[in-house]
Amino acid sequence: MGEQPVNGGGRIELQALSKWYGSQHVLDAIDLVIEPGEFFSLLGPSGCGKTTTLRLIGGFEEIEHGAVRIDGVDMRGVPPERRPVNTVFQSYALFPHKTVADNVAFGLRFQPGTKAETARRVGEALELVRLNGYEARKPHQLSGGQQQRVALARSLVLRPKVLLLDEPLGALDAKLRRVLQVELRALHREVGITFVYVTHDQEEALTMSDRLAVMNTGRVEQVGAPRDVYDEPANKYVADFLGLANLLPATADVGGVDLLGARIAAATGSTTGACTVLVRPERMQLVPPDSGQLRCSVEHVVFAGAATHVHLRSGEHVLQAVVPNDGSPLAAVEGGEVGVDLPPDALRVLAD
Repeated sequence: MGEQPVNGGGRIELQALSKWYGSQHVLDAIDLVIEPGEFFSLLGPSGCGKTTTLRLIGGFEEIEHGAVRIDGVDMRGVPPERRPVNTVFQSYALFPHKTVADNVAFGLRFQPGTKAETARRVGEALELVRLNGYEARKPHQLSGGQQQRVALARSLVLRPKVLLLDEPLGALDAKLRRVLQVELRALHREVGITFVYVTHDQEEALTMSDRLAVMNTGRVEQVGAPRDVYDEPANKYVADFLGLANLLPATADVGGVDLLGARIAAATGSTTGACTVLVRPERMQLVPPDSGQLRCSVEHVVFAGAATHVHLRSGEHVLQAVVPNDGSPLAAVEGGEVGVDLPPDALRVLAD
């Protein structure tokens, strides 16, 4: 493989980081630590502050309140080109008149080195992104996925300690995005540097991240490993934003919850009284109408390839179940009724 663009370090600390645009408060005293070599995602809807956070780390926005430190060094006043950071944007910004090799080598023009050294580093970067043999092509001769890889190689050739990625897969079609999610995760393991990835796409964040931060209106709602945040959301916002969620009003006590007219066992922790119960659709078990904990009417049955989405109604509440298409007969028929069983470990009780 040759020498990889791996550098020690890449620890990022954000301390009380805030940002205003005029009177608009975009970031609200964010405290966050990203460890060296992590694949860390900032996840949230448009306007939540994730891209602003990335731009403050990269030096594209001025740090006015709080601190950004990389490997313990305060970045206040340090311009982007002097930070151990490089950025891949959604718009790849390749030079259309330059070859792939020249695009990748562009940043090296400011670094000392011979032509042979530059050629070697360009070759290693293209090998990392699996574009060997494409050196002489122009951007218009590449697919969208290949252009994205050139942009990655252009950043990696500079051997940064931190790579910032601002929705780099956003312009690609859904199938190619899924392929490149896996490739990007594998590339991260190979180069071993810190990746900070901005996305509004939950699947991307769950697929690729070591840890993720769910953001909302300039605040961090929860930080954790993807499975932990998905299975144990801190609040209703996180539960609803990260994946499909049935959020149902209930009343909790030590033994379980009263939910949609049924008594159901659940681990409630310290939460008692009025609460919201989260049930992920894939954990809902459909059974014959007379044998389930709940009895629901079936409003819609939607085939979605690998799974079938079943939309249910219990009184005024609409629920959704996701049933894998594994060859088993489907218990639900539109216009009919179905029973629903909720395993105790499938229920998460969230305090109101």
